[in-house]
Amino acid sequence: MSLGKLAVDAPSVGAFFEEQMDANGFAYLPIDPQHVFRAAALPFHHRDPFDRLLIAQALEEKMELVTREESAFSRYGVTLTW
Repeated sequence: MSLGKLAVDAPSVGAFFEEQMDANGFAYLPIDPQHVFRAAALPFHHRDPFDRLLIAQALEEKMELVTREESAFSRYGVTLTW
């Protein structure tokens, strides 16, 4: 939001997230040690630590990653949805 990439039609970011989680049937995914170890072992195609953690979680949990940044993630073999 602070970068102007996301507009939220809710009283707060927290309210927006809870609304979207419920509406889409999503659940929070905790960061587990295997996610951290996988992120540390990834090749450096992409250097953003948050993105690398998302990639590691998607790979470890065999989940799709929803993103608009196809090029940043595609080199890791992650299944992408956008």
